Amino acid sequence: MRFSPDLSSRRTAQVSLAGMLDVIFLLLCFFVASSVFSQWENEISIQLPSATTADEPDRLPGEIVANIAKDGTVRVNGAQISLEELGSRLARIAKFYPGQAVIIRADKEAKYESLVKTVDACRSAGVWNFALATADDGRGGGAPAGAAGGGR
Repeated sequence: MRFSPDLSSRRTAQVSLAGMLDVIFLLLCFFVASSVFSQWENEISIQLPSATTADEPDRLPGEIVANIAKDGTVRVNGAQISLEELGSRLARIAKFYPGQAVIIRADKEAKYESLVKTVDACRSAGVWNFALATADDGRGGGAPAGAAGGGR
């Protein structure tokens, strides 16, 4: 038996780009979504108080960031809300996610009363996992300095 190479039946190797493009697109979507969720919600007008013990903890997915401005107004996701509305939102969330994390970013010139009322809204809604954001003396960042009281 003699096999002769038949040039007409020879196939060339082909690379399927459709599957590779699908994988690249899914990876792109994953990294874009994960970078959006890992960003801090920073209000430009808020100047955080500084602390020498401030450190940047690991971020938790789905953290809620409450920003308290100088005048005592509270903003969540860029929208100004009342303390009653904050409490009702947190109560609905805490019902489904009992360990929900809340970061409270208060301006260093905000009244202490505004901070206490925000903490009280968290605690009355059943949210015990909250932290107060501070800026590090050296870096000027906005990392939560640690969890504040609020046990059950």
